[in-house]
Amino acid sequence: MADEATDDTEATDPALRKVVLVGANPGVQLFGDDVVTAYASVWTVEWSTHGPGAAIVLWHDGAVRVLTDHPDLGYWLEHTFTRFFPEATGLPWPEPRIERRSVHITNDLARGTRARAGDVSVRIANVLDRRAFATDRFDLGGRVHSLSLVTGPSASAAIEVRDRRLPGEIIRGGTPDRPSSSAFVAVAEVWRF
Repeated sequence: MADEATDDTEATDPALRKVVLVGANPGVQLFGDDVVTAYASVWTVEWSTHGPGAAIVLWHDGAVRVLTDHPDLGYWLEHTFTRFFPEATGLPWPEPRIERRSVHITNDLARGTRARAGDVSVRIANVLDRRAFATDRFDLGGRVHSLSLVTGPSASAAIEVRDRRLPGEIIRGGTPDRPSSSAFVAVAEVWRF
């Protein structure tokens, strides 16, 4: 009983949470007529409990693909994180197709993000702002995590499959001093559980 209480305390007390991932996770959500047409979650993992690596998780036409250089890591990223992100809420989310592919990513707050794996490419550009974000209450399917990062909402983005641009546009909002966008760069990302 005492061990169970300790495990519960470690999971709920943010001060006791352990680092599970260090990296970056830019993302793009495209819309057509206020409906999500495509969503891409780009991962660069410098260190994690499942090793380092990179992945692109793509939702489009009701299917989920995980293109990754490390299939076990890609599966973990999709099952533990991406499927529970607010951007995935309400989307039909079947079991993913894991595809072993070389992943090439450049990502920074000055130039944006470019990612390519197999026949999928993601571009995020024209970063509008840079700001820090942190929370100890990021719910991932009933498992509450701590997250800190620096994010950069962006003015333009595209997702391509087989060199064809997927339909839809990003949605921008906010104010000139605090813009928001359904496309964003992210760096210095740390997840704790």
